[in-house]
Amino acid sequence: MNLSHIVVSVPAMSTLQNPGSDIPKPEYPRPQLQRPDWLNLNGTWQFEIDSGDSGLHRGLLDRDLTGEITVPFAPETELSGIGNTDYLEVVWYRRSVEVPADWSGRRVLLHFGAVDHDTTVWVNGQEVGRHRGGFSSFTFEISAALRQAQGATATIVVRARDPREAIQARGKQSLNFFNQDCHYTRTTGIWQTVWLEAVPQDYIKSLKITPQLASNSFLVETALSANRTNSSVKITISDQDGTVAEQTVRADLDLAPVTQLSMTADRVRPWSPEDPHLYDVVVELVSGDDSVDRVTSYAGLRSVSLDGKQIKINGKPVFQRLVLDQGYWPESLMTSPSDAALVRDIELSLAAGFNGARLHQKVFEERFYYHADRLGYLVWGEFGDWGVGGYGPVEDHQQPTQSVITQWLEVVSRDYNHPSLIGWCPTNETWQPLMDKITVLDDVTRGMFLATKAADHSRPVLDASGYSHRVPETDVYDSHDYEQEPDKFAANQAGLAQDKPYTNDWNGRTISLPYTGQPYFVSEFGGIWWNPDRTNVQGTDRNESWGYGDRVVDEEGFQERFAGLTAALLDDPNMFGYCYTQLTDVFQEENGIYRFDRSEKLDVSRVRAAQLRPAAYEK
Repeated sequence: MNLSHIVVSVPAMSTLQNPGSDIPKPEYPRPQLQRPDWLNLNGTWQFEIDSGDSGLHRGLLDRDLTGEITVPFAPETELSGIGNTDYLEVVWYRRSVEVPADWSGRRVLLHFGAVDHDTTVWVNGQEVGRHRGGFSSFTFEISAALRQAQGATATIVVRARDPREAIQARGKQSLNFFNQDCHYTRTTGIWQTVWLEAVPQDYIKSLKITPQLASNSFLVETALSANRTNSSVKITISDQDGTVAEQTVRADLDLAPVTQLSMTADRVRPWSPEDPHLYDVVVELVSGDDSVDRVTSYAGLRSVSLDGKQIKINGKPVFQRLVLDQGYWPESLMTSPSDAALVRDIELSLAAGFNGARLHQKVFEERFYYHADRLGYLVWGEFGDWGVGGYGPVEDHQQPTQSVITQWLEVVSRDYNHPSLIGWCPTNETWQPLMDKITVLDDVTRGMFLATKAADHSRPVLDASGYSHRVPETDVYDSHDYEQEPDKFAANQAGLAQDKPYTNDWNGRTISLPYTGQPYFVSEFGGIWWNPDRTNVQGTDRNESWGYGDRVVDEEGFQERFAGLTAALLDDPNMFGYCYTQLTDVFQEENGIYRFDRSEKLDVSRVRAAQLRPAAYEK
């Protein structure tokens, strides 16, 4: 793969926010479905911690709250203005917003990028919706609450419950008071952008855009709020030279009209890491001769296919040099401090020689995928399933909540259109020996896999990253291998040539169904423990410094180990890729290519050179 177009130097932070904006993260949060009439609600909200979950009884719904917070940053973060890292099991938010006068007669939608974990929302004293899940986006219509109040003021009250002992998907958030090992400071409440949007009475609810490279076309499914007589959907795809394809389809028959838009061969420009070309897409809902609703979007024409042990992009094997990206920042935890910070992480990764990332134990802000789309950065989407329980050797009371699959389907639906997203991984490091009876792990793993396949036929699905593979027809097979000696690591992985790849076990017991020849990669390795500022870590508490294996003594030791480990995988013609742990240090976990604050930690050019040697897989 040719990565010569990527700048080697570490880029400086750039500003991508709207000029003159005085609110945090002012960018339009949903690039795949844009309208002009929207109102960003980030900024100052009233805030109060409700330690006993008695706030509803104490009247918090009807009065001003005692403090203030900067949304969308969680109260545990510095940028929120609070920085309280204690257990915050229930928090309340309140803000009054003047709805623009020219929105009169239209529906008003209230969008939340993400709120952790169980959310109830009231507008003008009326409950408008509930949502469970800390990683997925959700929307409530508040038109009725505005009408009943007979005014244009929306007083929004949000209660977020995040009980520490609950069985819930929490990703890498620590259950202990302190951070430890690979568990980090918790996130509570609102942590992604909140915004209002005006839509017509009949409107376009969502778009599902599927690239079909084999036929030089896009399949566009337009979900509508209603199907009126004499209505139609008009879709226009264009590039820098003008219209590429255009089609109009009746909208009075099917709730979600499906349209195939074909283009001539001379206008075909596939999306790839080397050439991340994006087409502009405009979709209009038309009634008679009038345009009722209009949204803008974009799409990339690319394919992902399986051929034996290969995963091909646009029909060609592309070795996936992935890095584990956990998406944490010192000052803002799971929320990026700015849109520029999202861009910078991609640029830092590319500068180090990676061509993509496994987005680990967290659902990233949608704008991350937008930047990955335009920069040609490959990503695997993952759910933050740690914490749902039911995965250990003794299940006891640990039962995953039924909302896990619901939340994951919300994620798959939201991110479906992004061409940079080339695979799904619903769960991570599930571990449980194969038992005589079917277990909760079997049910959950298969349920998550089947739900993903039902929602998306266009991408491969890995049933679980590392450890317990319990779906025999999983599209991809993998392992996690943190062996630090390159020779031993190569020996571990040598069996793939005989269809006997390295697999994880649990205390020597088998935890996976057999490998059956799928594309295979090591989806976690390395994790080389090194901090150049520490001269001695002997006896260091694990919540202060932690990494995998023996700590290297200097940068030369790091570089030699990194080059040796990556060479073992680059030289394997049956290995379609790898994922190195990890892009940055995260709190006490000191195994990143960069420091936690994204500053330089080592000679990145050597890391890049080690990775950009030719891969046997692509020859």
